[in-house]
Amino acid sequence: MAAVSISSSPITQVSQHAPVNTSLQPQLLTRLLLDLRGRRFSVDRETIMNLPESVLLCLFPNGLVLSRQSQAFSDGGENEEDDEVYGVDFDPDCFAYVLEFFRNASDTFYGTTTSPGLFAAQQHLLDSPPSDFGPSASQNPLLTKQAIIVLREELEYFAIPPKDGKALTDEHGAANQALLDIKHRCGQNVMEKRNIFTALQRNVHKENNIAEQHLIDMLCMSGFNRDDEWGFRAMEPSRCCISSIALVLLKTGIVHHPPGQNGERPVTIDYNQMATAQKLLLFWRKPARKCWWDGLDIDLARPGELSVPVKLWARRVWTLELSLV
Repeated sequence: MAAVSISSSPITQVSQHAPVNTSLQPQLLTRLLLDLRGRRFSVDRETIMNLPESVLLCLFPNGLVLSRQSQAFSDGGENEEDDEVYGVDFDPDCFAYVLEFFRNASDTFYGTTTSPGLFAAQQHLLDSPPSDFGPSASQNPLLTKQAIIVLREELEYFAIPPKDGKALTDEHGAANQALLDIKHRCGQNVMEKRNIFTALQRNVHKENNIAEQHLIDMLCMSGFNRDDEWGFRAMEPSRCCISSIALVLLKTGIVHHPPGQNGERPVTIDYNQMATAQKLLLFWRKPARKCWWDGLDIDLARPGELSVPVKLWARRVWTLELSLV
């Protein structure tokens, strides 16, 4: 039997690189049109990717897809991308607060077309000797990125009404109007308490928890003040739940002084503060959570009303994260 040459073999004649049908490849979206409870936002892909992971999980609990899934849903129109609306169950005012803070932080650090940013004045810090920032200053992300501390609180509250027999539930577990009114008043009572650290400091005093005190001290050394209030705080619709978020710029120890007579912009570094700031890098892309219960005896009586004593329990979940933009 004659041997079959390799060149005439039907196996070797088949191309090893199959042609790629580019029309079937997913098309990356440059912008996303989001519908947050009836309010629409048009946000570019880079802005979405720079958001804190803990916020992205709230926006897209089932995952975020930044490409078209199939061209079967596409009509080929030029503005078809704007027609794809992603419904998101998230407070639109909170989302607007986060977007504005991140945009302002980015403009201040990197500059705009009309004003230079801080980054241009501190680029020479990347050439600092290794003894200043450890092995390599160029690998310190706090020198090349704007760092933002993200602190979120999810608070669920539960009211134990007075034993006067007015606040009740029916046989189906539905609350009557008196009980609904107490829940609403409890929510307003919690909403008015906007200070960030009051509840945690109360827990420190009650439990003598040194770790929690260290957490407060670290945050206040890194950008927060002890009397700071939540940047955004709102009740979730139809739920006994309050969502809060606070954003602050991380104190890195890099100090930008006023311009000199020759226009130079001197920059100095507090190395102790930089060492403290670098501890927050543990929370970069790694959100940390803390949960605790808080109980208070409050009086919901309005002016001129008899006392309405209520035991109010709150389950607080804090999420701490560091974002770099």
